[in-house]
Amino acid sequence: MQPRHMKLLDLISQNKRMAVTELSEALGVSEVTIRKDLNLLAHQGLLKREHGFASMVASEDIGHHLSFHYENKRRIAERAARCVQPGETVMIESGGCCTLLAEELCTRRRHITIITNSAFVASFVRKIHGARVILLGGSYQNESQVMVGPLVGLCARNFKVDKFFLGIDGIDENGVKSSDHLRIEAAQAMAAQARGIIVLTESEKFHCDASELLFPFEHIRAIYTDADAAPEDIQRLEAHGLDVFPAAKRQK
Repeated sequence: MQPRHMKLLDLISQNKRMAVTELSEALGVSEVTIRKDLNLLAHQGLLKREHGFASMVASEDIGHHLSFHYENKRRIAERAARCVQPGETVMIESGGCCTLLAEELCTRRRHITIITNSAFVASFVRKIHGARVILLGGSYQNESQVMVGPLVGLCARNFKVDKFFLGIDGIDENGVKSSDHLRIEAAQAMAAQARGIIVLTESEKFHCDASELLFPFEHIRAIYTDADAAPEDIQRLEAHGLDVFPAAKRQK
């Protein structure tokens, strides 16, 4: 992913739909280059390609969540990847930051095995040389491209790992939260097979609520977030005994 691709995703996220000519002018490159970029990003599920235009994918689609604030998610993933050792096996749930973590691990660190319930994650890294992915079975959620239901837990019982990475929808005084009951059930079943739960989230989620408690703070080992995290939010989380790791700030 080149810096130009990140800027392109930001433009489409802000404007929802843009013409190839508009993107060419905004980024200072030829329309031929823009079309190649759009084809690449569309193939990854990050945007929707139309004749002469590009637009965001549906808001329920995992590609939408990944393309929104892409650079923040990339930096969170890069920071979190440092805690994974060569040769380690980890569990990764669905979500934008988690997808980019999987890509980072497959690209930068050899001999990492990823166990996931996300078909999107498995597809996203499938062409990376040396990628090792075990996809857990279950009932398939079409938009999020993730496996849910009791079969996920039955499959997960075959494994023991040190780290389980997941995203969240919000945080309150009790812990981290989610809005999807079926996803919660799958995540809790996967977490039962891990020695530590690690959350990847943008700092804006620190002030969002969601319908159900996913994990109480005492079950979480660490939170990786972006450089925009407010010091008071970090202190509040650290008061619950969590290790909080903000990503590096963008170089200007």
